[in-house]
Amino acid sequence: MIVTIQGVVKRFGAVTAVDAVDLTVADGELFTLLGPSGCGKTTLLRLLAGFYQPDSGTIRFGDRVVNGLAPYERRIGMVFQNYALWPHMTVAENIGYGLRLRRLPGEDLARRLQEGLRKVNLIGFEARYPGQLSGGQQQRVALARALVLNPDILLLDEPLSNLDAKIRIQVRAEIRRLQRELAITTIYVTHDQEEALSLSDRVAVMRDGRVLQVGPPRDLYERPRTRFVADFVGTNNLVPGEVESRSAEGGDMVVRTALGPLRAIANGAVSTRCVLAVRPENVALGAAATGEGNRVAGRVSLVSYLGSTVRYDVETAAGLVLKADIRDAWHHDPLPVGRPVTLHFPSSVTLAVADDA
Repeated sequence: MIVTIQGVVKRFGAVTAVDAVDLTVADGELFTLLGPSGCGKTTLLRLLAGFYQPDSGTIRFGDRVVNGLAPYERRIGMVFQNYALWPHMTVAENIGYGLRLRRLPGEDLARRLQEGLRKVNLIGFEARYPGQLSGGQQQRVALARALVLNPDILLLDEPLSNLDAKIRIQVRAEIRRLQRELAITTIYVTHDQEEALSLSDRVAVMRDGRVLQVGPPRDLYERPRTRFVADFVGTNNLVPGEVESRSAEGGDMVVRTALGPLRAIANGAVSTRCVLAVRPENVALGAAATGEGNRVAGRVSLVSYLGSTVRYDVETAAGLVLKADIRDAWHHDPLPVGRPVTLHFPSSVTLAVADDA
């Protein structure tokens, strides 16, 4: 089922929570709305679900305009952040609740209930109550309850935020497996960029009710177009500056910064004022800092052991702190705090992006 959002606006008093959003979600796609708290992503999801009505704009499911339709008329499945399970009902009763409202014959209800339990690996848990389940198991019940209705579209609102880190990764993988197996159009809301990158076919980054950039996870990570996207998706070194010169094609440029002139490539529409974005994993230091490209001197101010990575904070003479990651932590002898080092990062991985701060 294709979902089309055209010029959708939603206001609450003087606050514009969703501001002229245009999006198209492909049939069978797992599409994520990513952004900080208050950016409008949950409001947009609730507009799709029918819990809110847009002040203007159009929402289509396939060829059908769903503005004004009640949630039960939209053929959606919804998974809430707090699971919304009935505590006095068993697992089977919670999953089958929507089926009973539809007055399915007993045999059909039992068959679809067993199918739902199988999909989320909860066979044998039918008689338990939500209070007797772990957080991950409760999330599976909520997912099964949405899926047994055979919805055209699955909507998930921060479904993993209440789980601990290890269970979150496990349930995340199960959601992705199920979504691919069922080929159901899925719209997923999260503020967790790692979750968005690992799950999604495409991601829309939102801020202040607007969509700033849409693309596959790799594009958002490697080619952010604005300072906000570069800063929100993963970790980036951000260096403000002004364009000093450009190549004839406009892609290669020299940017004047507090660290001196740095070479970069433009990504998106870049005016005179811009920000350079460099991922820590693309910054070499010490003996590894060889070859052509940008070079910056500094001193180690912090060393952080992150398991597979050692991260260095390097303070420059201009007072800016740049991060550099050493991937092979096992074979690396950490440098002491205060050690002078030279940072090296090629112009090919130094992106000039719009300064939207």
